[in-house]
Amino acid sequence: MGCGGASYTGGGSATPGDARASEATPTGASASQGQFGGDSAGFPSDAPVTDEAAPSAPPPAAATAGAAQRPGAFEAEAKRAEVMQPEPQNRPGLGTQWGETRSSSITTVPFQRAEPTSPFSMSSLFYNDEEGARSMANAAGFRRTSGGVTPVAGGALLVGLRDENGAFLNGFVASDKSYIVGEAGRRYTIVIRNRTPNRIECVVSVDGLDVIDGRAASFTKRGYLVQPHGELEIDGFRQSVDAVAAFRFGSVRGAYATRKSGGDSRNVGVIGFAFFHERGTNPFPWTNDEVNKRHDANPFPGQFATPP
Repeated sequence: MGCGGASYTGGGSATPGDARASEATPTGASASQGQFGGDSAGFPSDAPVTDEAAPSAPPPAAATAGAAQRPGAFEAEAKRAEVMQPEPQNRPGLGTQWGETRSSSITTVPFQRAEPTSPFSMSSLFYNDEEGARSMANAAGFRRTSGGVTPVAGGALLVGLRDENGAFLNGFVASDKSYIVGEAGRRYTIVIRNRTPNRIECVVSVDGLDVIDGRAASFTKRGYLVQPHGELEIDGFRQSVDAVAAFRFGSVRGAYATRKSGGDSRNVGVIGFAFFHERGTNPFPWTNDEVNKRHDANPFPGQFATPP
């Protein structure tokens, strides 16, 4: 995984007032260093990322074939499992597969969330092939986008998908939703740019799975830290503190989320972001009240200048 200017919080018991974040440095790509943060109030903090917390590889298609040939109770149990296991449907469009292993190291640093379970901003990127993305966006009217990044929180943050050649993927915008166009077989990375002077923690999901532990994503998971005015690039699902499984576009049936869930593909096709600011910081001083005060400023409140 390439992490530019970001932090990640690891699993383990919570330690009030302290948490750890991971620093990631991608191989073969330039990226600013990142960190991984934890906070108190029952959130994981001190424990480093471990292989146990990393997602497992997708189950092979013939996982129960050997058991089905065994006699007696084992044979019956295997047959029951085969009946209960739904066959993944051949849905159109793209999913994200468990790709090749890529080198990506992380370390931990302290980080406390200002609001442990309430992100100050959230965003989503819906991805698909050209035909699928156009169909999704067509319902509400759309415009094609270029430049590849989507503003979040009034432009304080930017998110996008970058292809294996370093270019941002383009797409469509419709009804305040962003649709990214991908291509089967192509590798991609997730890019987050922080335009604020403060560290930001970001919990990221792909197809409903947390990119760090490969399990169902939620706000209670810890994320990567994006440094002030820094960039984070995430290369894949984390396998260990030193490696990730690359993000690769593929079929919905072959998606990591589909295979890991036994055929459930309901969340395939969306990448989620939940942003948390650090305790003691105010990344967005421009509240609605402050903006309204500026709009109400009177350019001619008096006739003559007076001493201060």
